[in-house]
Amino acid sequence: MMDYNSSCHGYKFQVQLLPTMYGVEFCVALVGNLFALRLLSTRERNNWHTGVVLSCNLAISDLLYVLTLPLLIVYYMQDKNWLFGIAVCKIERFLFTCNLYVSIYFIMCISVNRYVAIVYPFFSRNHVNPAKAKAASVVVWIFVTAISSPVLKFASTCPEGSNKTRCVSYSYCTNSDAVAVAYTHLFYKVFLSVVGCFIPFLVTFASYCAVLGAVWRNVNITSLEKRKVALMVFAVVVLYAISFVPYHLLQCYYFYQKVHKLGSVCDWVYKAYQVSKGLATLNMCIHPLLYMAVFDNIRVACCGRSSADMAMNNT
Repeated sequence: MMDYNSSCHGYKFQVQLLPTMYGVEFCVALVGNLFALRLLSTRERNNWHTGVVLSCNLAISDLLYVLTLPLLIVYYMQDKNWLFGIAVCKIERFLFTCNLYVSIYFIMCISVNRYVAIVYPFFSRNHVNPAKAKAASVVVWIFVTAISSPVLKFASTCPEGSNKTRCVSYSYCTNSDAVAVAYTHLFYKVFLSVVGCFIPFLVTFASYCAVLGAVWRNVNITSLEKRKVALMVFAVVVLYAISFVPYHLLQCYYFYQKVHKLGSVCDWVYKAYQVSKGLATLNMCIHPLLYMAVFDNIRVACCGRSSADMAMNNT
């Protein structure tokens, strides 16, 4: 997202990089998630299992945020001049935060669901159903909304000069207690990184390690199914490695630098943080690949081949 720094002219790197990244991501994510949501709600409607419920929530979250990307594209193309008012600034920041952590938590739910289905199949058949998946989805939305709500307080607009307005992560342009606000904002970002990213990552990683172990030991699972699971695990690992983890690490260190005034925030940390913001949004483009790895109907619509066809080609 966007960060105001009155002493930093390195924002030129930001305004050159992010409009292009966000533009490409907007096109890919909008088309990919609309296509996936349509197929999940139509072709999979006769097989409305827990995985479809969780995946639909993930696609809806992506679409809610992707519709705000044109605002950011205009903002950066206007040399970081926010034209849409303080309320829209707060909403855009809030939707970004919600999308990010809804994505992470639904990926975690999907991984736990796969773990239970493969490692404990009898328990899954008797106790895991779409109604419970819908209830879990409601809990995720409520929890993420709760932990994201402080963004509505922190985010604001700040005037710069006589003809520009910035949309900033936290308002210190008119606050008399700017240092306390900066520290509070830093602690909040650390909290989001731990609760919103690293804990779900550990659960997701542990679940998929158990899934891989169970799948590879099971002689009754075909090589095709094993490849599907491996592809899904690989996609999730890549998603965390390039999208979620770098963003949170660099964000925390960047704000730590700003609060403690350790060197220039225009150094490599600033530029790396700008790249990570674009990569954080990239998760919306990768999610349709996860759907394709799991659901045959989506893969058939994209590639024109069913699992049965592929299995016959492997025999």
